[in-house]
Amino acid sequence: MRLIVGLLTTVVAHCAFAAELKTPEINYDLVYQLKASIVKVHVSTKSGGHGVGTGVVVGKDLVATNCHVVANAVGVQISKFGDSFRPDAMRADWKHDVCVLRFQYLDMKPVELGDSESLTYEQPIFSIGFPGGPPKPITTPGKIKALYALDGSQVIRTDASFVMGASGSPVFNSEGKLIALSTVKSPGHSAYFYNVPVKWVKALIDTPELAVTETSSLKSDVSPFWDAPDTERPFFMRVVLPYQNSKWDELQTTALEWVSKEPASEEAHFYLGVAYENLDKMDAAKTEFAQVLKLHPRHTAALQELGLMASKAGNQAELSRLKLAMQEAGNDVLEEFNELINPTPELAANPAP
Repeated sequence: MRLIVGLLTTVVAHCAFAAELKTPEINYDLVYQLKASIVKVHVSTKSGGHGVGTGVVVGKDLVATNCHVVANAVGVQISKFGDSFRPDAMRADWKHDVCVLRFQYLDMKPVELGDSESLTYEQPIFSIGFPGGPPKPITTPGKIKALYALDGSQVIRTDASFVMGASGSPVFNSEGKLIALSTVKSPGHSAYFYNVPVKWVKALIDTPELAVTETSSLKSDVSPFWDAPDTERPFFMRVVLPYQNSKWDELQTTALEWVSKEPASEEAHFYLGVAYENLDKMDAAKTEFAQVLKLHPRHTAALQELGLMASKAGNQAELSRLKLAMQEAGNDVLEEFNELINPTPELAANPAP
């Protein structure tokens, strides 16, 4: 069991190392075209503070961003090519952290709105935004690592990292279609990066708008889903810290509740399996991971966990079967797994903290 625990605690570091070796390719001609539709959002607060976020043109004179970028602001404007624009109106979905600002005479080409409901694990994506507030937008490649059902759509977790200034950054599929907005990251050393789906942006565009003036204060009593009290936040956010801090009893309790309320969630079964595995409930863990693959045959983390268990048990037939499934999910997945069980000297000399 100690081997399994050791491998589990370093899985994030190993996969990050492998990801560095296999960064998804970017079509820079496509990125160049898309950057013309990305804007920097500037806000000022009543106390004299200043903040920066990112927005994307989603329709004629319409810019989408996160509501928390503009929340409590007494002044909002966007900048592009040296010009500044102030919004005349706004549509807001505060719970889902999606806001759409309307401007006059923006004259910027909207991006194409994609489909956030047909995404797959390990699908290549890229985001474009202003992390840290640079003068020009930065492109960050990545892959989809998890999909979480929420309110008729799904929140998307990717490994495309972001920091302050990137909130509201558009996330595109490889065809350059908008699928999400970068929104929030989890606390802790190995953060999870959550993105709200374009489905919520589309729905918001068809709702009534409110006028915005220079003296408007943009605020709401509604908190975004990710900022709700702990017991009211989505389960996919509540499992992160106990998972990363190896609090397996707490993870088991939360995951059991998650499974009972969302039995069709592959992620609920996955985290319950991880809890069982680290509590030496190996048969129960295998059952949960098998259920994950029944719900989502290419759930890469479940394949890798079962592979670790087969490797420890010396079950070469099962290990070979799982490696084949990993290869079918993507060569990068198998390479990441091989790094887990046979780390390169560089990685072995620098284990996870």
